[in-house]
Amino acid sequence: MFQKIFAWLNFFKRRKFSTDNNLNKTIKKNLASLQSSLNISIKNPNYYIKALTHSSFLDLHPEFIKSNERLEFLGDSVLSMVVGKYLFENYPDEEEGFLTKSRSSLVNRERLAEAAEEFGLQNIILYNQRYLKDSVEGLQTILADALEAIIGAIYLDQGLERAEQFIITQLIKPLEDDDSFLVDTNYKGQLLEFTHARKIPNPRYIVKREEGPPHNKEFTIEVFIADKLMGVGFGKNKKSAEQEASMNALQKLKVEN
Repeated sequence: MFQKIFAWLNFFKRRKFSTDNNLNKTIKKNLASLQSSLNISIKNPNYYIKALTHSSFLDLHPEFIKSNERLEFLGDSVLSMVVGKYLFENYPDEEEGFLTKSRSSLVNRERLAEAAEEFGLQNIILYNQRYLKDSVEGLQTILADALEAIIGAIYLDQGLERAEQFIITQLIKPLEDDDSFLVDTNYKGQLLEFTHARKIPNPRYIVKREEGPPHNKEFTIEVFIADKLMGVGFGKNKKSAEQEASMNALQKLKVEN
């Protein structure tokens, strides 16, 4: 495997790129770590080097012609297919709505970022620190994108069966064991469905407060039904604050109705 890595790194020298020796060592170390974590014999290191290269890294090292964006696209498709197939086969009595919501719960950005962190990808991804601007959401996006790119790399390098095994082991089983993916946490969607079913006005969200420095903001969101305040939510970003506000509004509406 390392012979292949060295061959790939020599490719930069032949193209007169400026890849420095420290970066070469980092790439070698990262690939060795990834191979050990995946418990596979990497056939084509090129796939995995790209998978671990975020687009922001190209600003620092233009010799890296491509980032992980294309592999992310492929990995997202493989991930969606494998999760859909797993749910279809293992939950034969459930309706389409359950399957759709369960898949969304398994492949959302927060879950992918969490799985990537558990897998240790945050230690081996190549990216530009300035891209984050101390943003938690930025790091979540980098981690989630990298995990999808790794899935794409495994698919190309090892085949569908190995990619499927990785997805089930790293993403599905940890949540399935405690049934947490069966809980619908899209309260904003639930609230919209609730209002439609009862033919009442759609929820309206207002940012009440936005406090704190850029890297540690706190949002306060209020949700109204018609002109009535139904729920308040707090979060590090607007999305999480809206979800909490929606959850509180749902609880209040269900008591009233």
